[in-house]
Amino acid sequence: MTATPAWPPKSAPRLFVETGLEAGLHLPIEGQQAHYLAKVMRVAPGDAVIVCDNLTGEWVARVVEAGKRAVVVEVERCLREREAVPDFWLCAALLKKPNFDLVLEKATELGVARVVPVVTRRCVADKLNPERASTIMTEAAEQCARTALPELGETAKLDHLLRDWPKERKLFFADENGGMPAAVAFAIHEGPAALLIGPEGGFDETERALVRAHPAAVALSLGPRVLRGETAAIAGTALWMGMRGDWIGQGHSRADSNIALQVTGNNLAG
Repeated sequence: MTATPAWPPKSAPRLFVETGLEAGLHLPIEGQQAHYLAKVMRVAPGDAVIVCDNLTGEWVARVVEAGKRAVVVEVERCLREREAVPDFWLCAALLKKPNFDLVLEKATELGVARVVPVVTRRCVADKLNPERASTIMTEAAEQCARTALPELGETAKLDHLLRDWPKERKLFFADENGGMPAAVAFAIHEGPAALLIGPEGGFDETERALVRAHPAAVALSLGPRVLRGETAAIAGTALWMGMRGDWIGQGHSRADSNIALQVTGNNLAG
């Protein structure tokens, strides 16, 4: 007997939409998303499309009309609720466009809650196109099957970022001059967190002193090598997700952090 094909198929295209989703909703998809569905994915009536609204979660919909300018789908049922997003911000100094695009993409894939572009004295750029940045993050979220989009904060000068910093959020500062080993710092400090990464030329001494003097700041080291800005952002975020984020499941506890801290300390001592 022939097995019934899985529904929806794993190959079904995924899209984020701005409309709140519910069963039975007829949803018109237009513009670039319609072009993607009709011309790239070549969907036809009856095909499955996965849609997410960044509010309720991930839904399966069935194509009912595939026109040249619009694709209409009927929402059928919820597949997954919106994911619980770890309370982690990435505050990254602006880099050259391709490098910062990579930061936006990988931060989204790694599961950050918020990306805050930062302007420092040695930044090669001082502006960011928020629409383009949001598109990059949305496409990355679709590609990696996230059900929640990261927030994109307003671009902030470093001194303004520190001035307005929420006191309950720890600010891990990746200092190329050294600090507490990142794994140890992440294991010790619980609660809302953020990682501050510098530009291509690094922080100047005045900025470094300003950050270190902030009551929420914890200077840390990301290892023995000087990392490029985009590498530091990706590595630091991945390490935090492994220590404190959602890479280790819902059963993570303080005891898990203590074990990680003990292992890390033993490795450093050895």
